Amino acid sequence: MDEIIKTGKDRFESFFHAKHKFGLQTPELYSFFINNENLTAGVLVLQPSEEDTQEPHESDEVYFILKGDGFLKIKDTDYPVSENKMYFVGKQIEHFFHGNSKELIVLYFFGGPDS
Repeated sequence: MDEIIKTGKDRFESFFHAKHKFGLQTPELYSFFINNENLTAGVLVLQPSEEDTQEPHESDEVYFILKGDGFLKIKDTDYPVSENKMYFVGKQIEHFFHGNSKELIVLYFFGGPDS
């Protein structure tokens, strides 16, 4: 188990370092570093002018805000988001981030593969 955790942590650190320390751009808003039948973990990077186009997922999801601000709309309610806060969204619930005034970086986890 420690080996799996270390591998995932190494992938995340390598991904995050390359993307944000060197200003590398990826075409996707969402980039995962773990994706298997039991768990997906990744990073969402949303610029103020970008639209979050995600759709409801087959699994529950947890978001942890690494950087930025804005709102997470869950169903018809806007929840303000800020750094070091965690948010839960149940499976098949409509949700998306919006209204960020600066770059929003979110770590996400959900059960099962990213489809």
